[in-house]
Amino acid sequence: MDFTRRETLALGGAAALTFVLPFRANAAADDAIAEFTGGAALADAGVELTAPEIAENGNTVPISVSAPGATAIMVLAAGNPTPGVATFNFGPLAASQSASTRMRLAGTQDVIAIAQLADGSFARSAKTVKVTIGGCGG
Repeated sequence: MDFTRRETLALGGAAALTFVLPFRANAAADDAIAEFTGGAALADAGVELTAPEIAENGNTVPISVSAPGATAIMVLAAGNPTPGVATFNFGPLAASQSASTRMRLAGTQDVIAIAQLADGSFARSAKTVKVTIGGCGG
């Protein structure tokens, strides 16, 4: 099979994009976490994230998050083009610091929950969700 110079450049460019785009998505999630936490250290305990291990359809993936004593919880989908899913804020009269929602996932990726606790510290939890049919145009 013979390729022209133009076809070879197009294939090379497509291959380069295939490797670069996932790194940009993860960098966007890291930037969102840094903005939410102000660069503070994250504890690995204090947040409970419930998400399915396998989602047959990425259009509606149910999740729930709970962090007793939290003032805010941010949920991110690290592999989505726009990683921010939701930020839940809890006031002093909140009965519980938990929330549930459905989200779209572009493909198999990590779902991350970051909680800001009442003492100003931050906690993190993450789960990998395997998606068989992507929900963000895939």
